[in-house]
Amino acid sequence: MVRSEQPPVWARRNGADWLLELHVQPGAKTTAVVGEHGGRLKLKIAAPAVDNKANAHLLAWLATQLGLPKSAVRLVRGESSRQKTVAVCGVDAPWREIGKNSQT
Repeated sequence: MVRSEQPPVWARRNGADWLLELHVQPGAKTTAVVGEHGGRLKLKIAAPAVDNKANAHLLAWLATQLGLPKSAVRLVRGESSRQKTVAVCGVDAPWREIGKNSQT
């Protein structure tokens, strides 16, 4: 019998999309996954939290990590918060890919 892999607590299905619950720390030297924080995937982002730069960098970085076009990754909640929800479509198990080559 083949068991399907369970997603981590910070990833859940919403129709065709995956919703990723993230805790984002802007202003880091490099962008990287640094673990989990409060049931969310914690990321350090190499962009300042000014003029939406951190959000744009986050979405572009996630798209690159997942091998998706930028249009497949969108911010659902948390535009001005460290607690963000991002929707991704076109990938089966995003948690497997995020952080493989995490530093940029």
